Amino acid sequence: MASHDQLVIFLHGMGASSAQLMPLASSWRPQLPNTRFVAPDAPMHHRYGHEWFSTEGNPLDPARIRTAREASDALISDVVRREGFAEAHERVAFVGVSQGAIVALDAVASGRWSVGALVAFSGLLPPQPVSPLSMNTPILLIHGENDTTIPPLASRLAAAQLGTAGFKVELDVERGTGHTISRAGAQKALSFLKKNLL
Repeated sequence: MASHDQLVIFLHGMGASSAQLMPLASSWRPQLPNTRFVAPDAPMHHRYGHEWFSTEGNPLDPARIRTAREASDALISDVVRREGFAEAHERVAFVGVSQGAIVALDAVASGRWSVGALVAFSGLLPPQPVSPLSMNTPILLIHGENDTTIPPLASRLAAAQLGTAGFKVELDVERGTGHTISRAGAQKALSFLKKNLL
């Protein structure tokens, strides 16, 4: 049985680690009472930290992303089970950043995970058929207009593709923001989680 009412799972970016997203959890905790925040390290090692899939050669090769599904699903499943939410996915949220956002979007769009909410910062949706199995998951895409790592067009395309498939999608492209989580973006994500998870 879960000791908290909600679970937020952070999926960090390439070369990062779980520790880098915990300050965001600390800032959200007062507004998301009785919520458990977990930020696992991605399953693959990167020279600067961890990664969800290999980026050698073409870093956005859809085949690489598909190959990494088993490891990322196993890691997320372990967190969900350990925290007591195996039968309550509707009270689980994914918050992904960059490569973590790609993994989270792939997990939901493919129909493998139907969760209570998904926030993707600076991500993209790998080319694939979108499954209706997870259509109940509301999605917020936040992207910096000045992002030169993953262009904001990626989130615009993802919003269009997911929306066409029937998902409830919100898109916020932030002027003057690069490949990062801005203060305004963090606040918008918090409001979205409060609306959809509490």
